[in-house]
Amino acid sequence: MGIEFARSERSTIGIEWELALVDRNTGDLVSIADEVLDGLRGADGSPHPKITGELLLNTVELVSGVHRTVAGAVSDVVGQVGEVRTITDPRGVELVCSGSHPFGQWFDQEVTDKARYHRLIDRTQWWGRNMMIWGIHVHVGIEDRSKVIPILNGLLTYLPHLQALSASSPFWAGVNTGYASNRAQMFQQLPTAGLPWILEDWSAWERYVQDMTVTGIVDDVTEVRWDIRPSPRWGTIEIRACDGVSTAEELAAIAAFIQCLVEWMSTRLDEGETVPQLQPWFVRENKWRASRYGLDAEIILDAAGTECHVIDDVRRLIGVLSPVAERLGCLPEFAGLNLILDAGASYQRQLRVADAADGSLPAVVRALAEELRTGLVAR
Repeated sequence: MGIEFARSERSTIGIEWELALVDRNTGDLVSIADEVLDGLRGADGSPHPKITGELLLNTVELVSGVHRTVAGAVSDVVGQVGEVRTITDPRGVELVCSGSHPFGQWFDQEVTDKARYHRLIDRTQWWGRNMMIWGIHVHVGIEDRSKVIPILNGLLTYLPHLQALSASSPFWAGVNTGYASNRAQMFQQLPTAGLPWILEDWSAWERYVQDMTVTGIVDDVTEVRWDIRPSPRWGTIEIRACDGVSTAEELAAIAAFIQCLVEWMSTRLDEGETVPQLQPWFVRENKWRASRYGLDAEIILDAAGTECHVIDDVRRLIGVLSPVAERLGCLPEFAGLNLILDAGASYQRQLRVADAADGSLPAVVRALAEELRTGLVAR
């Protein structure tokens, strides 16, 4: 199976931001995505070109265009938040984003009426119905198809950094799970989700998709739901490991980190170097540690088994990658990583709110809604 890889300008960026719809008074999830999307239709009845639905009717997804800068991509989706609010505000509905809803129950949620989602639920049953998860997806343009797999493999070393920074799902169905990112554990239960297989080149990726297609596991490459995957249609690598983030500042900082990592590796390949990669068993262990402990995780850094607290390695990488960020024009956004480290990741902030409110999870939802409206700096 030959898979074409679209032409894409190097290190361009696109962002997908999934937002949950919640009742302003109770914090409960509300299944009105169809109503929101209908309200956003054009005068001719055409759907909004960038705002779409997702698996569950309690979610809308905002999709940026292709941008050269992180600032441009973030401004794009933030503008879409304003458009959605023109529909939701009069209806008493708030927007929130986190990896999970603190107390929502799967059996109360409605599935979007699309054939692909019905097939998913039919196949995965209880696990599929439990996919009450929200995330961000970041696409980075790759100008040469031969770079895709080496960069993808290299990015797995930094997956725990991204997962810890974005971790925002400590609660699940009203329970404190003890995990910073319970979403990471839930999502990988789907048959084609989770960590990618280590492949040696693009031909190996084509063989993998061929095997999955002829056996009926997937209908097309979009059903390969890896934490990091090639996106041939757009000519990008797509990073999907991150929990949903509740503020534009966090979105910008994490997107800038991803853009810088990809550009850094791309430059190393240009210079004839190889991109180091971890053993798959270290990658798997790192994912679990970041999911469990978030920014307190001790992670494995290299093939020799060197270990370090993830927060310390993030600070080291801020120094290493700042020149790359300056070259890409995203240094202010990249510096926002320090804001996350200082204010705490979302899972930490949610736990603090719950503790201060005698365990009230509706209070956590209210805090998430306020963060999305006012930003992390304002708080």
